[in-house]
Amino acid sequence: MSNLVVVGFDDEHSAFEMRAELIKLQKEYLLDMEDVVVVTKDDKGKVKLHQAVNLTAAGAAGGTFWGMLIGMIFLNPLVGAAVGAGAGAISGKLSDIGIDDKFMKEMGETFTPGTSALCVLVRKATPDKVMERLKGFKGRLLKTSLTTDKEEELRKFFEQE
Repeated sequence: MSNLVVVGFDDEHSAFEMRAELIKLQKEYLLDMEDVVVVTKDDKGKVKLHQAVNLTAAGAAGGTFWGMLIGMIFLNPLVGAAVGAGAGAISGKLSDIGIDDKFMKEMGETFTPGTSALCVLVRKATPDKVMERLKGFKGRLLKTSLTTDKEEELRKFFEQE
């Protein structure tokens, strides 16, 4: 089972920096993330989700391949590729894996303009090594699905002076 952790920051760039560090940790097999998204609210009040994986592009790429393959069977690979790309892009756009987009957008609406949050869905982690690498990040724990004692431990970690 995965655990949700949402950390808020007083600026827009800290969430991106922390996401980059988490991705490094995942490459070192210290962390296994199901999803990681940065939510920002710009100075005009617009909420934006910065997904780690662009599902629309991934769907279009996969659709192009399969469409071209099917098109080759019917002797028209270009039409097959175009139809496949369109269908794949629509499929990718409608797919929502990981953290619910509606939840993140609603949460982002409550932010002060110019702030951000990092939403992470964690499958597994090596807590002591992960926390050692994240020591430089200061934020507010906004939401978790952790037990009360683990949540309190994480809150103290991010909110320490």
